[in-house]
Amino acid sequence: MPKRILQGTVTSDKNIKTVTVSVERRFTHPVLKKTIRKSKKYRAHDEADQFKVGDVVRIRECAPHSKNKRWEVVAE
Repeated sequence: MPKRILQGTVTSDKNIKTVTVSVERRFTHPVLKKTIRKSKKYRAHDEADQFKVGDVVRIRECAPHSKNKRWEVVAE
């Protein structure tokens, strides 16, 4: 099964080997027909601690690294 890949912005890099990535999605509301922006935060594994706040990164699904980390940063 293919792994999902998402793109987002790093919002926190305070933890060791972990970054918090905010991913925004846009969709049309089914009734109001307005474009809505929703964002969700993901904890992602960053082995080298190379990404800082504000960086645009791609993350992909992986096996769990910890209780909350199920994503890893794709090296670019």
